[in-house]
Amino acid sequence: MDNTHAVPEALVDELVLAFEQLQAHDIARMGDWYADDARFKDPFKDVQGIAQVQSVFQHMFDSLYQPRFVVTSRLVQGNQCFLVWDFLFRFKTMQRDVEQCIHGGSHLVFALNRLGEWRVQSHRDYWDAAEELYEKLPWVGGLMRWLKKRVNS
Repeated sequence: MDNTHAVPEALVDELVLAFEQLQAHDIARMGDWYADDARFKDPFKDVQGIAQVQSVFQHMFDSLYQPRFVVTSRLVQGNQCFLVWDFLFRFKTMQRDVEQCIHGGSHLVFALNRLGEWRVQSHRDYWDAAEELYEKLPWVGGLMRWLKKRVNS
């Protein structure tokens, strides 16, 4: 593969470190890693533009206690990267003393901007909202587990 069209491993290292150490005040720096017109998609959001991407992460800090990512593996090929992660957090509104964990992955597509700098053009998170979130909620979890059993029987 032509390495001139491959995202540098050092940038991926920097981005992984940024995700793992992300704090609310770091959101302003997301333009260091994301393109101005970057797209972010997960099971709940589909937004475009750096300001909208920043708002997704700001909402995370506004809604949760101690949110943090632990990247457990990654695969980099060409201008793409897939990160496997655990997202750890505590709810602000319920079960405040219970650390929650969502297992998921992020597919990142990088592109060169007009200055020749690599930036995330597309960020898509993959995780099972039913298993990783809804089943853990007190008022919905029982119903979700019952439905899962019914479908699998």
